[in-house]
Amino acid sequence: MGLPSGWRFPRRAAGLAVVLGAPFLSALTPSQALADFRVCNATQNLVGVSIGYRAKAGWVTEGWWHIEASTCKTLIEGALSSRYYYLYAEDAERGGRWDGPINMCVAEKEFKIAGVTDCVARGFQRAGFQEYDTGEQANWMVQLTDTPVAGGPTAVTGTGTQ
Repeated sequence: MGLPSGWRFPRRAAGLAVVLGAPFLSALTPSQALADFRVCNATQNLVGVSIGYRAKAGWVTEGWWHIEASTCKTLIEGALSSRYYYLYAEDAERGGRWDGPINMCVAEKEFKIAGVTDCVARGFQRAGFQEYDTGEQANWMVQLTDTPVAGGPTAVTGTGTQ
Protein backbone atom coordinates (compact mmCIF):
# COMPACT_ATOMS: atom_id res chain seq x y z
CA MET A 1 0.00 0.00 0.00
CA GLY A 2 1.19 3.51 -0.64
CA LEU A 3 2.16 5.66 -3.57
CA PRO A 4 5.67 6.70 -4.52
CA SER A 5 7.06 9.39 -2.24
CA GLY A 6 5.79 12.84 -3.08
CA TRP A 7 3.26 11.56 -5.60
CA ARG A 8 -0.03 13.41 -5.53
CA PHE A 9 -3.20 12.64 -7.45
CA PRO A 10 -4.73 15.52 -9.39
CA ARG A 11 -8.21 16.58 -8.25
CA ARG A 12 -10.06 16.91 -11.57
CA ALA A 13 -13.52 15.50 -12.22
CA ALA A 14 -14.01 13.06 -15.06
CA GLY A 15 -16.73 10.70 -16.21
CA LEU A 16 -15.53 7.42 -14.77
CA ALA A 17 -17.60 4.45 -13.77
CA VAL A 18 -17.46 1.82 -11.08
CA VAL A 19 -18.86 -1.45 -12.28
CA LEU A 20 -19.05 -4.82 -10.62
CA GLY A 21 -19.49 -8.03 -12.50
CA ALA A 22 -18.34 -11.51 -11.68
CA PRO A 23 -17.61 -12.61 -15.28
CA PHE A 24 -15.25 -9.72 -16.04
CA LEU A 25 -13.61 -9.92 -12.63
CA SER A 26 -12.68 -13.54 -13.20
CA ALA A 27 -10.67 -12.43 -16.20
CA LEU A 28 -8.69 -10.08 -13.96
CA THR A 29 -8.25 -12.37 -10.96
CA PRO A 30 -6.16 -15.50 -11.39
CA SER A 31 -7.74 -17.16 -8.36
CA GLN A 32 -10.90 -16.51 -6.39
CA ALA A 33 -10.26 -15.31 -2.83
CA LEU A 34 -12.25 -16.91 -0.04
CA ALA A 35 -13.10 -13.70 1.82
CA ASP A 36 -11.88 -10.13 1.39
CA PHE A 37 -12.59 -6.68 -0.10
CA ARG A 38 -10.89 -6.41 -3.49
CA VAL A 39 -10.67 -3.62 -6.04
CA CYS A 40 -9.96 -4.36 -9.70
CA ASN A 41 -8.64 -1.73 -12.09
CA ALA A 42 -10.11 -2.34 -15.56
CA THR A 43 -8.55 0.85 -16.96
CA GLN A 44 -5.26 1.21 -18.80
CA ASN A 45 -3.90 3.63 -16.17
CA LEU A 46 -2.48 3.43 -12.67
CA VAL A 47 -5.18 4.10 -10.05
CA GLY A 48 -4.84 5.13 -6.40
CA VAL A 49 -7.50 3.81 -4.02
CA SER A 50 -8.52 4.57 -0.44
CA ILE A 51 -11.12 2.87 1.75
CA GLY A 52 -13.19 3.92 4.72
CA TYR A 53 -14.94 1.75 7.30
CA ARG A 54 -16.27 1.70 10.83
CA ALA A 55 -13.93 -0.04 13.30
CA LYS A 56 -14.57 -0.78 16.97
CA ALA A 57 -12.85 2.49 17.93
CA GLY A 58 -14.72 4.57 15.31
CA TRP A 59 -14.37 5.62 11.67
CA VAL A 60 -11.11 4.91 9.82
CA THR A 61 -9.86 5.79 6.34
CA GLU A 62 -6.78 4.17 4.77
CA GLY A 63 -4.85 4.68 1.54
CA TRP A 64 -3.23 4.75 -0.88
CA TRP A 65 -3.14 1.43 -2.63
CA HIS A 66 -1.79 1.80 -6.13
CA ILE A 67 -3.38 -0.61 -8.57
CA GLU A 68 -1.77 -1.10 -11.95
CA ALA A 69 -3.84 -1.33 -15.14
CA SER A 70 -5.83 -4.56 -15.52
CA THR A 71 -4.95 -5.87 -12.06
CA CYS A 72 -6.66 -6.32 -8.69
CA LYS A 73 -5.62 -5.63 -5.09
CA THR A 74 -7.02 -6.82 -1.80
CA LEU A 75 -7.68 -3.87 0.51
CA ILE A 76 -9.10 -5.87 3.43
CA GLU A 77 -8.00 -9.46 3.91
CA GLY A 78 -10.26 -12.03 5.50
CA ALA A 79 -13.96 -12.00 6.22
CA LEU A 80 -15.50 -8.53 6.20
CA SER A 81 -16.43 -7.36 9.69
CA SER A 82 -18.64 -4.41 8.66
CA ARG A 83 -21.68 -4.19 6.45
CA TYR A 84 -20.76 -0.82 4.91
CA TYR A 85 -17.47 0.12 3.25
CA TYR A 86 -16.57 3.36 1.48
CA LEU A 87 -14.30 3.77 -1.54
CA TYR A 88 -12.55 6.70 -3.19
CA ALA A 89 -10.16 6.33 -6.14
CA GLU A 90 -8.23 8.56 -8.54
CA ASP A 91 -6.71 7.94 -11.95
CA ALA A 92 -3.04 8.87 -11.57
CA GLU A 93 -2.52 9.60 -15.26
CA ARG A 94 -5.73 11.23 -16.50
CA GLY A 95 -6.89 12.83 -13.26
CA GLY A 96 -10.37 11.32 -13.15
CA ARG A 97 -11.87 10.00 -9.95
CA TRP A 98 -14.40 7.54 -8.61
CA ASP A 99 -16.16 9.22 -5.72
CA GLY A 100 -19.45 9.61 -3.92
CA PRO A 101 -21.41 11.74 -1.45
CA ILE A 102 -19.91 10.52 1.85
CA ASN A 103 -17.14 12.87 3.07
CA MET A 104 -14.10 11.32 4.74
CA CYS A 105 -10.47 12.30 5.26
CA VAL A 106 -7.52 11.45 3.00
CA ALA A 107 -3.87 12.51 2.86
CA GLU A 108 -1.43 13.05 0.00
CA LYS A 109 0.81 10.16 1.02
CA GLU A 110 0.18 6.78 2.63
CA PHE A 111 -2.27 7.20 5.52
CA LYS A 112 -4.47 5.63 8.17
CA ILE A 113 -6.73 8.29 9.68
CA ALA A 114 -9.03 7.89 12.68
CA GLY A 115 -12.21 9.95 12.40
CA VAL A 116 -14.00 11.58 9.49
CA THR A 117 -14.71 15.06 10.83
CA ASP A 118 -12.66 18.27 10.70
CA CYS A 119 -10.39 16.87 7.98
CA VAL A 120 -8.88 20.19 6.90
CA ALA A 121 -8.47 21.47 10.48
CA ARG A 122 -6.52 18.30 11.27
CA GLY A 123 -4.21 18.75 8.25
CA PHE A 124 -5.94 16.32 5.87
CA GLN A 125 -8.00 16.68 2.71
CA ARG A 126 -11.68 15.88 2.43
CA ALA A 127 -12.86 13.51 -0.30
CA GLY A 128 -16.26 12.10 -1.26
CA PHE A 129 -16.45 8.33 -0.85
CA GLN A 130 -18.96 5.96 -2.43
CA GLU A 131 -20.82 3.68 -0.01
CA TYR A 132 -21.00 -0.08 -0.59
CA ASP A 133 -23.61 -2.07 1.31
CA THR A 134 -22.10 -5.55 1.33
CA GLY A 135 -25.20 -7.03 2.92
CA GLU A 136 -22.91 -8.56 5.55
CA GLN A 137 -21.34 -10.85 2.98
CA ALA A 138 -17.84 -12.12 3.69
CA ASN A 139 -16.45 -11.17 0.27
CA TRP A 140 -16.83 -8.08 -1.96
CA MET A 141 -15.25 -6.96 -5.24
CA VAL A 142 -15.31 -3.54 -6.93
CA GLN A 143 -14.26 -2.97 -10.53
CA LEU A 144 -13.11 0.47 -11.67
CA THR A 145 -13.65 1.27 -15.36
CA ASP A 146 -13.14 4.37 -17.46
CA THR A 147 -16.42 4.02 -19.33
CA PRO A 148 -18.50 7.21 -18.96
CA VAL A 149 -22.12 6.76 -17.96
CA ALA A 150 -24.44 8.23 -20.62
CA GLY A 151 -26.70 11.00 -19.40
CA GLY A 152 -26.18 10.54 -15.70
CA PRO A 153 -23.91 10.30 -12.70
CA THR A 154 -21.16 7.74 -12.29
CA ALA A 155 -22.61 4.23 -12.11
CA VAL A 156 -21.95 2.31 -8.94
CA THR A 157 -23.03 -1.27 -8.53
CA GLY A 158 -21.79 -4.09 -6.37
CA THR A 159 -21.56 -7.80 -5.95
CA GLY A 160 -20.39 -10.15 -3.28
CA THR A 161 -20.24 -13.84 -2.64
CA GLN A 162 -20.81 -15.75 0.53
